[in-house]
Order: sequence, then C-alpha cells, then structure tokens
Amino acid sequence: MASCYYEKGRGTMFAKLLCRILICLFIAVGVSSLATAQEKDRAALIERAKKEGEVVWYTSAGLQDSNPMAEAFQKDYPFIRISVIRAGSGVLINRILNEARAQKGLFDVLNTNDESVLPLKKRGLIDRYVSTEASFYDDDLKDKEGYWHTAYVIPWFLGYNTKMVKKDELPKTYEELLNPKWKGRKIALGSDNGSLILSGLMRVWGKEKAMRYFQQLAKQEPAIQAGAPSSRIQLVAAGEFPLTLASGNTLQTFASRGAPVDWVPLEPVFVQLNTIILAAQSRHPNATKLFIDFVLSKKGQEMIRSFHRVPARTGVDAEPPRIFKGFKRVVQDIETAASVEETTKLYNEILNIR
Repeated sequence: MASCYYEKGRGTMFAKLLCRILICLFIAVGVSSLATAQEKDRAALIERAKKEGEVVWYTSAGLQDSNPMAEAFQKDYPFIRISVIRAGSGVLINRILNEARAQKGLFDVLNTNDESVLPLKKRGLIDRYVSTEASFYDDDLKDKEGYWHTAYVIPWFLGYNTKMVKKDELPKTYEELLNPKWKGRKIALGSDNGSLILSGLMRVWGKEKAMRYFQQLAKQEPAIQAGAPSSRIQLVAAGEFPLTLASGNTLQTFASRGAPVDWVPLEPVFVQLNTIILAAQSRHPNATKLFIDFVLSKKGQEMIRSFHRVPARTGVDAEPPRIFKGFKRVVQDIETAASVEETTKLYNEILNIR
C-alpha cells in the first residue's frame, strides 16, 4: 500500500515536472519567435529608411549638442543624412505653423519643450510612434498614446551660494522660504521662467493654496531677474543673492566648474520635459523613427549626459545621479504646459512683474 502511494506520488511529481518543462519550452519558443519577428520588422524599417535617405530635424537644442548627435547617428546609419535646423522653441513652432498653413510639411522630427506638444497635436501636425526604446522610460516620461517621448529632463531645485548659506540653514521645504531671514532680495526668481513652480504647486496644492503661497513669497521681496536661469545662477555665484529657484542641470554645471554654488531638492521637485516627436506629414518617416530610437537609446542618452543634460532613460544615470534620484517629483503635465501663458500672467501679477 505504501509502495503504491509512493508510485502515485512519483507519477504526480513527474507530471508536474514535465508540465513545467513544457511551459518553459513554450515560453522560450514564444520569446524566440517574438525576437525573430522584431528583428524582421527592424530590418524592414532599415530598408525603407535607406530609400528615404534623410531626416530633417527641427531642434531647440544648441548646435554644440545637436550636431554631435546627428554625426553619431549618421555614423551608425551612413545611408541617412541629418539636416539640423536649430532655433528657439517659439521660432520653431511658428515656422511649423506657417509651413502647415502653406501646406508644406518640411520637418520630420522636432525636439523641444513640453509646452509645444499640445498646440501641434490639436492641429494634427504630429503623429503617434511608440519607440522600441519606450520600455526603458517611466510612464510619466512618455505619452501613453505615443505622441511624444522624453529626450531629457529639467528638474528645478533651490540653488544657493555655499559661502553665504550654511547647509544647516538651508530651507528644506517651499514653506521655509517664507522665513523672515530670507526677506529683502535674498531669493532670486526668474521673470520669464519661474511660473513652472507656481504651475506645479497649483497641481499639487490646488490653485487657491498655491496662489496664497506665492502672495506670501512676494512679500519676501524676491529679486526678479530677466533672462535664462544661467544668468541668475551667475549672480548667485557672484554673491549678489544667496538663493535662487532654477534648473538643476545648470546649477550642477556651475558647481562642477568650481563655482560656490550647490543645490537641494525641495519636494516635490518640478520637472520640465524636452520632448522628441514625429511629424504627421514626415517625408521620411522610417528614417525618422530610426533617429528617434537612436536619441532614446542607451548610446543616445549617454551622449545627452555628456552634454551636461539630465537623461530620462532608466539605467542611464545623470552626473551626478542625485540630479534625478532620491526625491519625489512632479513632471510638468502636457495639458498644463499648454496654458503656460495664462500661468505666467498670473505669476507676473502676483510678483508685480511688468
């Protein structure tokens, strides 16, 4: 009886083992088939791209960054020529809209700030494309519908002059910026780009609380500075102001060069996106998809890091990694970004900026 029970037990164990082996085999065959299908799709995409032979890239990135990226792509795909058209975001968007009115779709791919996505999407000027690299990006760094991916991120931190402010004196929260010790031109704010913080706090706290906070911040008599964050950070480094709210990669660039500047994240950290998007009327869609994949690839993101920017891809850390790790973040919403003019107007009214 005991022997019969043992034999049945052995049979059951054998059947379970056999079942597991078969499942593993089916999975392996399925994965292999999927990989083969992907390789065939990729080969077909490359063949179509060869026939197109060109990508017209509209970019707001400086030529010191965009030209090396184009050259690296052309080295990997020598049968595709990249034509780089560089201008400010506003200029590029106006150019694209004018081309659309003239029924001339001249660009293939655009990378620019997240504020530009929705206006182009509403006019049907950008198209869906889910990159083969998309799985390496967090959900808040790519569009669930496939209209955009993040090329790099711009987190905003509290920067400070290390000679004027001791670490144990640093504000650790937005509320601590309201401490009387920071009153009287102690905090430098941007006149044309500081509304990101107001917009972000409105999402997190609600409009009324965020407005009350900024009204209190205005009573601190902050120094309002026009121009790019780099000019404001330069003044902080020179000792004109002890504190500023500014873009993290620029703060880190100053710190890396030995300036008396460092930064801390005030949570939540608000993050702007630089997006890369496919033109709806692209004349070279296959070559363009290869280029988008390249920018989002590990190699492309490592290049972006070398440009002193903050890569968005999981597994490619920024330099230093703490620029995009270890804090709660709120990524600028594409819908919210589209209403930047309204938020900027409100920001200007509260801070009495004319």
